[in-house]
Amino acid sequence: MPFMEERKKDHINLAFESQAFLQDIDRRFFYEPMLSAHPGNGIPETYFAGKTLRLPMWVSSMTGGTRMAGTINRNLARACREFGMGMGLGSCRIIMNDDRHFPDFDMRDVIGDELPLYANLGINQLEIALRDKQLDLIEGLVEKLRADGLMVHVNPFQEWFQPEGDRLERPAIESVQALLEKVKFPVVVKEVGQGMGYESLKALLQLPLAAVEFAAFGGTNFAKVELLRSDPAQQELFDPLAKIGHDATQMLDMVNLIVDAQPDAVKCKQLIISGGIKSFLDGFYLIKKSKLPAIYGQASGFLRHAQGDYSQLKEYVEYQIKGLKLAYAFLRIRD
Repeated sequence: MPFMEERKKDHINLAFESQAFLQDIDRRFFYEPMLSAHPGNGIPETYFAGKTLRLPMWVSSMTGGTRMAGTINRNLARACREFGMGMGLGSCRIIMNDDRHFPDFDMRDVIGDELPLYANLGINQLEIALRDKQLDLIEGLVEKLRADGLMVHVNPFQEWFQPEGDRLERPAIESVQALLEKVKFPVVVKEVGQGMGYESLKALLQLPLAAVEFAAFGGTNFAKVELLRSDPAQQELFDPLAKIGHDATQMLDMVNLIVDAQPDAVKCKQLIISGGIKSFLDGFYLIKKSKLPAIYGQASGFLRHAQGDYSQLKEYVEYQIKGLKLAYAFLRIRD
């Protein structure tokens, strides 16, 4: 058959370009080709804060208040609806007191009622609202967005380096605790690109949060972003601080240790593993390794494909799904 002849020619021509080297082996997995057929659906449903995801994937918060935000958010929300993912909006600070940019964030009708959509504010805005007894502004934000809950991003290094940055007056954990005591909607806490250490993770996991999102070192680092906006002297002085953090694997190992050591003290029952997730294999490995129910999040990967025509983003997600199906069928993680 003609196509077979062409295929064999390809095999001959490409054989020398396809040599495998031992140093290239991904040693996180056992490859088990005997145990499954090629997958049909193959990806189990995942539950997140009372809603069902068809994919274990989360669109991590990334943009707010820019001219492109509306296009990006609509493309992302459309992809979430089509493929069954959850979504965290970028910082919603700009629409707390001014609705001019509200259409750029109003994604409930796009994503639909069945999937999770979370508003997003920084820890400084939360601290100020609590201090000034204006928590109604945050509750109003969640309500007008018809969001399922609120993501609080914790970013002390970013704020310190930012020329216009705010200053925290109390530990972030105290503000999060106060918020949980006063609101009924679910709350997620995340970092912004450097991750968190053992004690911070332990303190958060002991709170009744809907989830902790890692935003670990290895993806976009917003402390670094702010340094690049600053003067050269400050860049040189503070650059070592921007290189401090914890990657997703380190953070997951710490979470698993906490769960093993004090399982009864863990009140947060879900993780969003993000930060440096470059492929579906990274996400699959980490959620399978987690001792808490977990999904994986991406920001830059989605952002890269969400700024133009929707078809680019759709194709990107479809490739992710094909890869995940193969992973669930034929891979087992190594302990």
